[in-house]
Amino acid sequence: MYKRRIQQSLIVAACVIIAVVLVVVAGKVIHKYTPTKEEKDLYEYYGVEGDQAAAIVLNHEILEQKAVVKDNMLYLEYDTVRKLLNDRFYWDGNENLLLYTTASDVITALALEKEYSITKKKEEVDYVIVYADGQTAYIAMEYIKKYTDLDYQFYKDPNRMVVTTDWSDYTSVPVRGDTQIRYQGGIKSPILAHVEKDTSLTLLESGENWNKVATEDGIIGYIKKKRLGKEETKSYNHTYEEETFEHILKDEKVTMAWHQVTTKEANNNVTNVIAATKGLNVISPTWFYLNDNDGNLMDLASTDYVDYCHSQGIDVWALVNNLENDEADSTEVLTHTSKRKKMANQLIAAAIQYNLDGINLDFEALPQEAGDAYVQFIRELSLKCENNGIILSVDNYVPMEYNRFYNRREQANFADYIIIMGYDEHYAGSDEGSVASIGFVEEGIANTLQEVPAEQLILGAPFFTRVWAEKPKEATDDVEAAAEGYVPYELSSHAVSMGEAWNMALVNGIEPTWSEEDGQYYAEYIKDGITYKIWLEDQRSMELKLQAAKDNGLAGISFWKLGLEDAGMWDTVLKYMN
Repeated sequence: MYKRRIQQSLIVAACVIIAVVLVVVAGKVIHKYTPTKEEKDLYEYYGVEGDQAAAIVLNHEILEQKAVVKDNMLYLEYDTVRKLLNDRFYWDGNENLLLYTTASDVITALALEKEYSITKKKEEVDYVIVYADGQTAYIAMEYIKKYTDLDYQFYKDPNRMVVTTDWSDYTSVPVRGDTQIRYQGGIKSPILAHVEKDTSLTLLESGENWNKVATEDGIIGYIKKKRLGKEETKSYNHTYEEETFEHILKDEKVTMAWHQVTTKEANNNVTNVIAATKGLNVISPTWFYLNDNDGNLMDLASTDYVDYCHSQGIDVWALVNNLENDEADSTEVLTHTSKRKKMANQLIAAAIQYNLDGINLDFEALPQEAGDAYVQFIRELSLKCENNGIILSVDNYVPMEYNRFYNRREQANFADYIIIMGYDEHYAGSDEGSVASIGFVEEGIANTLQEVPAEQLILGAPFFTRVWAEKPKEATDDVEAAAEGYVPYELSSHAVSMGEAWNMALVNGIEPTWSEEDGQYYAEYIKDGITYKIWLEDQRSMELKLQAAKDNGLAGISFWKLGLEDAGMWDTVLKYMN
């Protein structure tokens, strides 16, 4: 009897254990397959707090940047506008002006004002266009939209602005029945939104069981694939008239050269300078330069010079640069709208006074912080030039990472010609090498053509080279000599004309050898213990550069500078430019 009771107790206990295990297992199974009802905090999802900020959803992507809600209007930080929407806006923090330049007008809005001017015409809106907070400017979204190919909608609870700038076709998909969009794929992920049957969603990514979708009001998450209907490709009902830019271009290839003029009296030599050329149709005398921090220019121009060039069928594109007066601060002038305006007005007045055909802008060695202001100056100057029938050309370095801020693409929208200086591959202070190897020139052309149309691009080529001198250092101790990176000589260089470089090689008994890699002749000799190295320019090396310009359909070529070339060089130029 006792044993039977023990057996019964064990059986009961076992049944209880089995029941508990079954309940636990069933609970886990039920939990595993039961969708969570947890709702995602949308304020946390968008990263916004309160009602003074709004999330930005750009082309179905939630950005880190935020909009500001002020007086029931949306405002974007200036840097955000330029980076994401439209980099043609320019904020002058020194004079509290917001500028926007179209193909025909400079549009100006003063901070905290509802009025703006289109050249001389006044317009008004019912909101503050731009306001400044310390060093940061904020632009009204409605004003941005006036000049930008975008659409946007504002939603609340929480505040978010849904912006579209990508007008590509998209995939729309309907919801089969009431369901949820979740933060991530999976039924245990929190719910972002409840969507009703027949709601149209934009399909962003298709997965095995879950698809990534976006709602019209800026919710981006995941939905069960089986909850979606038939996909359909749709197009936006969108029209926007892109702005077109007109340019003043010559009917023939440009054969141009710079004429270095440092005094008024030097203009009297123009007859001899031109007599030494053939086929020249544009000359650029170095007549103007920035002379102070107020935007005033030094003027070395001559009406007689222009008249003589015109009598020879040669246009005059006077050069203006920023390199002659070390006391003049380019950044100071460029970053003040009033000073830029003064400089531009002086140039236009001079162009009219001297009957110039064009202006050649040559601002070099600018710091990156002046880049946006420099491009704005080109915009402003170009409109004044166009209104007066004056060609504007702008000199540029070949594209490198460090000079991207010169923004050749935007320059080409406004200026008529872009000239790339296809020289100074090696320069005073650099290591030794060619001034303009053919590889450097061809790469410079190719990279610039990614930003500038060929019909606007002129190749700058050198009529000079550099003589490199390696002077051995005086005896030093063995430790210093063995140090990594130790150079046993002092390196210097100076620029010389084409003829002078060849003469230096020949009088020292050296027959230069052709370098296929450089597309130039090379000479090396030792004199008085100093090693001299020269990468020479001549008709053969120049022919390669001219051929590169021709093969790429460039608008022409320009040479720095007149007086440094060999007499026979112009016959080679004629062969390619006519």
